[in-house]
Amino acid sequence: MTEAATHSSNPFTQVPIEITISVGKARPMVRDLLRMKRDSVMPLDSRVDDPVELYVGDKLIARGELTEMQGEHAGQLGVRLTEVIDLQNGL
Repeated sequence: MTEAATHSSNPFTQVPIEITISVGKARPMVRDLLRMKRDSVMPLDSRVDDPVELYVGDKLIARGELTEMQGEHAGQLGVRLTEVIDLQNGL
């Protein structure tokens, strides 16, 4: 049986999972958080064109770049994968 056939017959392949996309981190002082109001901007430790990381729970599964979707999903953000982590062997 091929790997594709095994996956299609496995009922767990139909279970949705949530993937978290990490675009960066911030380390503001508490006083800066208390001063925040509408339209405040919090700088992140990454740049617009830096790779983003995809996680399932706390497990890194891939890296990619943000992109704007086209066609039916125009205007939505998407992620173009640039690296998929080998979950068997880690990075």
